[in-house]
Amino acid sequence: VLTNALTGKVLLEGTRANGVEISHKGKRRSFYGGEVILSGGAINSPQLLMLSGIGPADHLRSTGIEAKHDLAGVGQNLQDHLDICTLVSSSSRLTYDKVSQVLAGLRYIFTKSGPAASNLAEVGGFVRSNIANDERPDLQFHFVPAMLDDHGRNILPGRGMTIHACPLRPESRGEILLKSADPAMAPFIQPNYLQVENDLELMLEGARLAKEIFNQEALSSYRDGFIFPEESVQTRDERIDFIRRKAETVYHPVGTCKMGNDPMAVVDSELRVHGIENLRVVDASIMPELISGNTNAPSMMIAEKCADSLLKAH
Repeated sequence: VLTNALTGKVLLEGTRANGVEISHKGKRRSFYGGEVILSGGAINSPQLLMLSGIGPADHLRSTGIEAKHDLAGVGQNLQDHLDICTLVSSSSRLTYDKVSQVLAGLRYIFTKSGPAASNLAEVGGFVRSNIANDERPDLQFHFVPAMLDDHGRNILPGRGMTIHACPLRPESRGEILLKSADPAMAPFIQPNYLQVENDLELMLEGARLAKEIFNQEALSSYRDGFIFPEESVQTRDERIDFIRRKAETVYHPVGTCKMGNDPMAVVDSELRVHGIENLRVVDASIMPELISGNTNAPSMMIAEKCADSLLKAH
């Protein structure tokens, strides 16, 4: 099993994978025998394939890599959930902004209760917006009794609350490409967020609904003013600018080694790489389309299903 694109590549003998080469503490080592399974995720698995000479031939040659198997879909079809956060300030002491991590940790150790017993996303929900294409919910929301900006890296003063809004089935498609043949160099990631107009419209709708939720009477005694979007944001153009300034990934990349039988498919229904024997990809990169929710549990089930198939086969 090869899981990290920065450590090696698949070794091929003709169109058969017969081992892997890894780099550990500056030394290269090769391992042979058994079936090769890539599980590096939607970023690293296509990078590993391309470093091994499996992928779009013209792109591989442009980076100095010998194209051993021309497979056009490797690195293509990148999809991800984009998220917009609406933040309000609050004078309530119920938020988690000023919680002592040390005290919260001790309380949890001894009582299994308190802030450290929470995953912070206290409430979640799915909504079918007014612009949904079908009967399914197309927006997912999470409520956090704390202020979260820039994935929590930007610590804002005071106390507050956050609502995340995430369009579930984006139509925009990006790609993963190599910057060079050096496996230690991170790949080029181009998600093409909001390339399709409908994705932008859903982000706007999600932010509008989040603001509407915060304006409900039930939250009036906990809500002070809006932090993001700022009170000055009123027009459509200003709301679009807010989306483009503040939208964030929620780390759900999929699709770059998609399963299927079309010309852009990378693996078949058993997750075997098309045209290569003894090689499978087992992670979220094989999803042809982004699911309508979080990707963690489905990724685990992809691995469980593959493991079950391998046990029955051997």
